[in-house]
Amino acid sequence: MIDFHTVIVGGGVIGLAIGRALAQKGKDVIVLETASKYGTGTSSRNSGVIHAGIYYPKGSLKAKFCVKGKELLYEFADKHKVTYKKLGKLIVGQSDDEGKLQAISEKAKNNGVDDLRWLSRNEISNLEPELNVSHALFSPSTGIVDVHSYMNALEGDFINFSGQIAVKSKFQKAVLENPEIPLWKVWVSINDQSEVLEINCNYLINAAGLEADAVANQIQGLKKELIPQIFYAKGNYASFTKRCPFKHLIYPTPVTGGLGTHLTLDTGGQAQLGPDVEWLGPVDSSRLPGATLDNLNYEVDTNRLEKFAHDVQRWWPSLDVSNLAPAYSGIRPKLSSPKDPPADFYIQGPQENKLGGLIQLFGIESPGLTASLAIADHIIKFCKH
Repeated sequence: MIDFHTVIVGGGVIGLAIGRALAQKGKDVIVLETASKYGTGTSSRNSGVIHAGIYYPKGSLKAKFCVKGKELLYEFADKHKVTYKKLGKLIVGQSDDEGKLQAISEKAKNNGVDDLRWLSRNEISNLEPELNVSHALFSPSTGIVDVHSYMNALEGDFINFSGQIAVKSKFQKAVLENPEIPLWKVWVSINDQSEVLEINCNYLINAAGLEADAVANQIQGLKKELIPQIFYAKGNYASFTKRCPFKHLIYPTPVTGGLGTHLTLDTGGQAQLGPDVEWLGPVDSSRLPGATLDNLNYEVDTNRLEKFAHDVQRWWPSLDVSNLAPAYSGIRPKLSSPKDPPADFYIQGPQENKLGGLIQLFGIESPGLTASLAIADHIIKFCKH
């Protein structure tokens, strides 16, 4: 039997950030990761954008944690020499998009984002001559970060504060043995499931991302109505194979399920378009941990390149589809279907689930990367001793 203060299921950017925050406070923490390395799921398959907190409803967790997380992430990156660039972002539209841009501007103000400003046509032309748009908002605090460098720095801090990461370790089930202390018993399979370990802990944190609902299914005593339906949405990316003419990130007005097919740059200057939104549908709500991940298809269909070009040519008319190539894709665990408004993050604590020491995070998609440090600060408040 092994004893820890906290067991965190999921070694993505959220699990690492929470583990680091707890370890800094002197807690014995272990992060369980199914894969052979931390951060290989949703955390490593995104645009690497540091969002400003512009789009989300006032008072939402996404707005709150994104605005605060942005500040914390820039501070962390400076301190830990993590590569980032505060490039700024243009949110662009044609004459019929002015109302949408005005609504975005109001949301930003409501969320405390006070640096967003309108650009004149001359300013647009001077900043990005290739753009063909009528209106644009400029977000100077939007940036990009080297995601792998960021996660390596989180892991380095976590280990330095005596945290442990167990890779190739699959969560099996958990039982609350004593709700007063609280005391949990967690079963974990290791060595390709040939061996099962039992771990005692006071706090169990479910930060399993794409499989958070599957992990929740194996927590005994948890009411099924407290496990939300997850919808997988695949985001495909295309790389621009020529020298990129843009110096800033370029975003259209949002679409259903995402922020529209936009242009981002990585820290090396490589341009990519995406993500689009390819709904994969609701996942089996009764599935076991590990049942889905092996069957996910991350290939980018070359037939999608025409749609990429068509969407982007609305504001970059000179884009030639022959200069696009399939890049990579990522899958997000959404809590809303294509027919529903975008759902907020769902953080479930012991007061809601009535299981002492259990904290669960569901639907942590964009802007989860930006929000990660703020989310971690919030989660550790549940761990009162």
